[in-house]
Amino acid sequence: MSKAQSSLSDSLDTLQHERFIRVVEQTLNAYFEENSSSDAKTDSIIEALGYDESEVPSFPDSVYCERLSLMNEKSPFQLDCNEDVLKVIDYFTRRRRTFTSITLGRSKLYFTMFEEKLSHHDMPIELKYLSVIESGLRPQIRSRAGAMGLWQFMYRTGKMYGLNQNSYIDERMDPELATEAACKYLKQLYNMYDDWNMALAAYNAGPGNVNKAIRRSGGKMTYWEIRPFLPRETRMYVPNFIAMSYMMTYHAEHNIRPREAKINDFEVDTVCLRDGLHMKVIDSLIGWNEEDIQALNPIYKTTYIPKTDPPQCIKIPQQYVSEWIALEDSIYALDSTIYEAVVEEEGEEQTSIVHYVRRGQNLGFIAGQYGTTVRNIMDWNNLRSTRLSIGQRLTIYTTAPPPKKKVEKKKTPDKPKKEFKTPTKGTLYVIKNGDNLWDIARANDTTVSELRRLNPGIDSSDLKVGQKIRIR
Repeated sequence: MSKAQSSLSDSLDTLQHERFIRVVEQTLNAYFEENSSSDAKTDSIIEALGYDESEVPSFPDSVYCERLSLMNEKSPFQLDCNEDVLKVIDYFTRRRRTFTSITLGRSKLYFTMFEEKLSHHDMPIELKYLSVIESGLRPQIRSRAGAMGLWQFMYRTGKMYGLNQNSYIDERMDPELATEAACKYLKQLYNMYDDWNMALAAYNAGPGNVNKAIRRSGGKMTYWEIRPFLPRETRMYVPNFIAMSYMMTYHAEHNIRPREAKINDFEVDTVCLRDGLHMKVIDSLIGWNEEDIQALNPIYKTTYIPKTDPPQCIKIPQQYVSEWIALEDSIYALDSTIYEAVVEEEGEEQTSIVHYVRRGQNLGFIAGQYGTTVRNIMDWNNLRSTRLSIGQRLTIYTTAPPPKKKVEKKKTPDKPKKEFKTPTKGTLYVIKNGDNLWDIARANDTTVSELRRLNPGIDSSDLKVGQKIRIR
């Protein structure tokens, strides 16, 4: 047993606290419907090495270090071979082999695009592996802190680099837009420190924490020198990156085969929309199901694709392109026939709906159907429990146009029904998860302007759960 293997048990508890390990577990849990396949190059290496299907190869530390040295010669990163890096490599070659297999499969949908963006910005191609440790190549993943997408942007940082969001769209989850933003951010961090490992540390912990570590180290300017002074999680960030770079390069030597994603990048085309559309309508006419539409277009928060200027363009498998062209007019016609919107004074599409609960439905399903939240539905209907009964009548207020037969136009759209109001005490309102100023104003029969007058300097992006604001 190697030194790294013998120390694995002692370090595993520490590793379990790393955000990367949480990404690994989430990725493994989510991967239950994807198909398995093999990569020709990987198969040829495995065949040449004579591995049995279930064999788990093991190598001495010197072999890992030799391979890292070869990688280091072709990389601007400092790919050190030390005890912490070896621990992570050993962990993934023995305990989490499936994670490498899954991400290798998903890489075929994203890595070509990553490489094009990185090349355009004249940045190291190895940075494509950073998305593996950030998100497991899952564009819809959300961290406990609220970071989103393949590159795990927080709201403020994403906004700084051009990633916007509204009721329907979160550009942090758009693979191409988020990758472009990540390139710009990482390049700026590299220009600050002139060292890619330092740029990685700043990407994880923020430049402020890296600058503090530089001061506490006595002015050192390399990652390994300031590492003891960084936040605990960031101390493992670069070792995680090095280990994952190793795994993605030498997976075949460890008898690990890729598991394919449902679709590869060369099988995808793009179509631009001339109007808003519901994914359910697309599904009903061309047979491209809603889940697959959302998986390929994770930028959309709900199953409704809004009309925008310039228009929304969606990714579509090439196998559906001919059906789309032939049935495009019918898709828009059916959507406009089924759905009807009521335009309110605020300029947002707003609909009052009566929904009757059917067998098998729960609040999460209903909330997703109408593009709202479970908490909103509970507030609007004064529900104290999430339990529902078949035939139960629910009032829904949503910005996603509902089925026409369920629409009830409001006689006084500027005054929502009483059950919509969120209970408050006196003149204060306590911020809940997902709140924004427009929703708060609407729920409490006031205006955004009045909220800003009563709470100088307040903005939706500044709201924190538990914060109290004045509403009257």
